[in-house]
Amino acid sequence: MKKILAVLKYVFFLGAGIFLVWWQFHKMTPEQEVKFQYALSNVNFWLIIPIVLMSLTSHLSRSCRWKILIEPLGYQPLIINIFGVTMVGYLANSFVPRLGEILKCTLLGKYEKIAPQKLIGTIIIERIFDLICYLVFIFFTVLIQYKLVGGFVKNNISELFKNNGGVPVWIKLLIIVSAIVLIILFIKWLVKKYQHNSIVQKIKKFIAGLSEGLATIKNLKKRGWFLFNTLLIWSMYLLQIYIGFSAIKDVSHLGLDAACAVLTLATLAMIITPGGLGTFPTAVYLVSQLYKIDTAVGEAFGWLMWGVSTAIILISGLIFSGILFFINKKKHIEKRTNYSR
Repeated sequence: MKKILAVLKYVFFLGAGIFLVWWQFHKMTPEQEVKFQYALSNVNFWLIIPIVLMSLTSHLSRSCRWKILIEPLGYQPLIINIFGVTMVGYLANSFVPRLGEILKCTLLGKYEKIAPQKLIGTIIIERIFDLICYLVFIFFTVLIQYKLVGGFVKNNISELFKNNGGVPVWIKLLIIVSAIVLIILFIKWLVKKYQHNSIVQKIKKFIAGLSEGLATIKNLKKRGWFLFNTLLIWSMYLLQIYIGFSAIKDVSHLGLDAACAVLTLATLAMIITPGGLGTFPTAVYLVSQLYKIDTAVGEAFGWLMWGVSTAIILISGLIFSGILFFINKKKHIEKRTNYSR
């Protein structure tokens, strides 16, 4: 019965992945499909190879960085398990934003016998570092080409904070922050008042595990490697775009400064919609306007980069959903055999 359930789980994830492939392309409008086809018909496909390798390197480096955060908890998870659940997590994120973070913690927790709430704590640390890197990257991008990018950023930020007849943005932010503070205080009051309740006990256990995961940054032994992997991840992101320019003749003259600008806005686009569908090419197109690139060419390049990154995630996610199943099934059988001896 257990074997049947395990197979059904694998079939479910495989089916979900195949559905996701269909869903990603089904959501495209006819106009978007034309632009995507235009990008593919004018590409130097040999340059896609280093882009794919750099993308996989960034994912592997992210897995190594996560392993460094997990080790202070007293666990030594297999890097193939971490890399596998990372790719499956990206696959899930392409369908539902942030679902992948929960899924990869759940899967790795299951395969490596680690409490998922502890892993969530390490993921939060990762995201904090990514946010810091992103903010630094924005500052650096504006600094190296202030006249070009600075005006663009200034205009869009000023537009964001305009009243436009409605409630000012700063008041909206104040309301959101106040609501969060009130919710936290209310939860603390509930926990204190009903501290012996079974549900409250479970919540406290979850928070304790989460805190333990967050505390790993204090006990980090490989800080140099952690920072190295962080730098490598963002370097690979940047170089993918820079090399990608050379794949299409009309944008091949753009340099690292333009790549920085594209990465800055494209990163935001990936957060807004699942897998950056629609928003990623639009973000690239907006940046390309700064460099006087033809609209069709800018959007075509955006669709090309989105298509390559999405294909890597979809294919890798599907492959590793199977690899994880068989590797950990074999590991479980070996442990059971050793135990019986």
